Amino acid sequence: MTAYYTHPTFLAHEMGPGHPECPQRLAAIHDHLTRKGLMALLDVCEPAEAPDAAILRAHSVEHLDRLVAASPTDRPYHGLDPDTTMNHHTLRASYLAAGAVVEAVDTVLTERQRNAFCAVRPPGHHAERSAPMGFCFFNNIAIAAHHALAEYGLKRILIVDFDVHHGNGTEEIFADDDRVLMVSTFEHALYPFSGDIPLGTNMVNVPLAAYSDGQAMQRAVTDHWLPAIERFRPELVLISAGFDAHREDELSHLMWSDLDYAWISQQLVQVAAQHCNGRIVSSLEGGYAIQALARSVGHHVDALLGG
Repeated sequence: MTAYYTHPTFLAHEMGPGHPECPQRLAAIHDHLTRKGLMALLDVCEPAEAPDAAILRAHSVEHLDRLVAASPTDRPYHGLDPDTTMNHHTLRASYLAAGAVVEAVDTVLTERQRNAFCAVRPPGHHAERSAPMGFCFFNNIAIAAHHALAEYGLKRILIVDFDVHHGNGTEEIFADDDRVLMVSTFEHALYPFSGDIPLGTNMVNVPLAAYSDGQAMQRAVTDHWLPAIERFRPELVLISAGFDAHREDELSHLMWSDLDYAWISQQLVQVAAQHCNGRIVSSLEGGYAIQALARSVGHHVDALLGG
């Protein structure tokens, strides 16, 4: 069975009217999984907040202190940058999102479930060690990886990021850390305008030209990711699961389809089965065409259930 981590507070975090990273994203995912009969197959869990110790493995004390100080109490919103805004619930939602991936790692590594999907908000992969950005406050996947390294003594963790935007925060946190291999695809010359030149030898970054379709993604996976993964032999697979490369998503220019997300998810399930007894923790990142997001997550979760 697949563990599914979510929490009502994720719906309370908002960054202002019209913001694309909105609560309706999670509601649409839940409704779609329910209609498809997938929710009934999942082990649904509500996480606790991550402890500061877990967050501080990936982030600086100064970063945590600034977020705590910035949490608004006397106004509706507090903007940290033009894209990234806190409301009264954001800080707790961020702690819970980090808590979800930490608990998911515990669940998978103690073999209570083979894999897990974390339907969380806010997302995380743009958050750097000392800076929030790009809708992200804590880097959820980086926190999960550090938790697995510190608490379980793993030596080889694979991080996969197929969001349309480069996971700059995750790369910055793990550059040249030989315990981690990060493989990613993203749209070239799109926010955050990085990734073309990897920061470390443990990064396999494959920028894709605007208007590339799923065939370009499949070539990137087959020609670049899979050989590197085979050499690395991961003990755990962590996924920054962004669904904004979809052709219906107006925040990007890639042309993936629902079935491309099914294909890449199946490839990762096979990688995990081959190398690490199926152990995957996947955490939601982007995806802003709400119905396309819901359908694509449905394919992703279906692949995890089949793993």
